[in-house]
Amino acid sequence: MAEQPLDKKSFKKLGTRHKARRRAVDLLFEAEARDVDPADLLDERVELATRDQAVAPVHAYTHTLVEGVADDLDRVDGTIESYLKDWELSRLPAVDRAILRIAVWELFHANDVPPVVAVDEAVELAKELSTDDSPSFVNGVLGQVVLVAPQVRAAAAATRAPRPEADA
Repeated sequence: MAEQPLDKKSFKKLGTRHKARRRAVDLLFEAEARDVDPADLLDERVELATRDQAVAPVHAYTHTLVEGVADDLDRVDGTIESYLKDWELSRLPAVDRAILRIAVWELFHANDVPPVVAVDEAVELAKELSTDDSPSFVNGVLGQVVLVAPQVRAAAAATRAPRPEADA
C-alpha cells in the first residue's frame, strides 16, 4: 500500500498540546505503577529538567493536566466508573485509565479545549499507546461523558461566580 500524504489530522499529532497530553499520560501511568502521587512525580520531573539539560522540560499544559487530574481524581474516576458497563476501573489497562482521566478532566475543566478535541485526542492516544480495542472503548466511554460535561462545567462556573449583592 502506498504511503498517504500527511493531512491536517496527521499534523495535529505533532502539535504541542498533543505532546503535552502524551507526556501527561506517561506521568500518570508511571505514578500509578510506582504508587506515588502524580503531582509529586511531576515536581520531580520539573526539578530534574531544571538540573539536567538532557531531560526535556515539562510543558505547561502537561503540568496543568497532571495537577488537574490529581486534584480532581475522585470525581474523574467516579465519572469514568459510572459509564463502564460490566467493568471496573481497576480492571482497565493502566494506560487507558490515564487517557480517560485526562480526557474527562479536560471535558470538565479545560474551557479552551472543545469537547470534540478532547475526545479525538484521547482516541489518538489510545491508538498510539494501547490495545487495538482501546480506541473504540475510549471513544464509547467519552461519548457518554460528553453528554454531561456541559452541566458539570456550568455547575462549576456557578459555584465560582460571585453572587450579586441584594439591593438594600
